[in-house]
Amino acid sequence: MNRKKKINQTLKSKAKKANAKLQSSNKPKYIAKADREALAAGAGIESQTVDATAVNAVTFDTASIES
Repeated sequence: MNRKKKINQTLKSKAKKANAKLQSSNKPKYIAKADREALAAGAGIESQTVDATAVNAVTFDTASIES
């Protein structure tokens, strides 16, 4: 009886692990702190260039209105 129990226990545990691998998670993938800071710095640079472009567009629009 003990041998059968051990075999069944092993097979059940392997099946349980295989089933767990197939399950998907809604949890987002971990991003390291350094990578998050790099992404934030990159977004900051992009927002500054977008802001500068917007300011230039506004100045061109006001210049054309005044002319």
